[in-house]
Amino acid sequence: MRKTVLTIVIVSVGILLSTISCDDNSNSLGNFGIDIATVLPEGENAYSLLLDNGKRLWPSASAVNYTPAYNQRVFLNYTVLSDAQSGYDHYIKVNDIWNILTKQAIDLTAQNQDSIGNDPVKANAIWVGGDYLNVSFMFNYGGIQPHAINLVKNTLSSEASPDAIDLEFRHNAYQSTESKLYEGFVCFDLKPFRVNNTDSVKLSIKVKEWSGNTTYDVVYKYNQASVETRTEMPIPVISSNEYY
Repeated sequence: MRKTVLTIVIVSVGILLSTISCDDNSNSLGNFGIDIATVLPEGENAYSLLLDNGKRLWPSASAVNYTPAYNQRVFLNYTVLSDAQSGYDHYIKVNDIWNILTKQAIDLTAQNQDSIGNDPVKANAIWVGGDYLNVSFMFNYGGIQPHAINLVKNTLSSEASPDAIDLEFRHNAYQSTESKLYEGFVCFDLKPFRVNNTDSVKLSIKVKEWSGNTTYDVVYKYNQASVETRTEMPIPVISSNEYY
């Protein structure tokens, strides 16, 4: 088994999720950036956005209609309109916003192991952003039905890391033909894995890849902004449940 140690891992895959001429000192409407954010509903379809670096954004203008939901992760294309005010780091214009598949981790049991599946999947990058585990991955899709992607705690396994929470990134292809390779992206809520009287936990995540099992070790630090990661982050071909 190969093991890869990751605290923050960013790779270039296909098209880069990039920032184009966007910085805190330039509020030109011609400048924009693309980031991963968490949606914070504020009532009456209003919402704010929390970036993984801890910055809070208020959408004072928007080019798209969007219905917010709790614990929803999004890719955000935005333009900075102002510096800090009213408790927010920036007022922004939302140029575009699209949901990322956002899920809770679940226990793998004898009752659900068939539906969870254990088909090969390629992890491009795994890292912690905010209170979420971000996974960029690749999988073969044949068009039979949407695939299933999950993060599980395997209650059937006797393996246990001495100082980490053991998890598995699982893929069910539902016997789909492997006709085309797709990129995907998913976020998993890590808040249930917090341990009292500590400020961080280690996560050991096993992925069954085409070449064998690989384990990725990451550290989840509670309520701590992530290191700035906007320069080279993978943007997937799809990020909803269209194919999985």
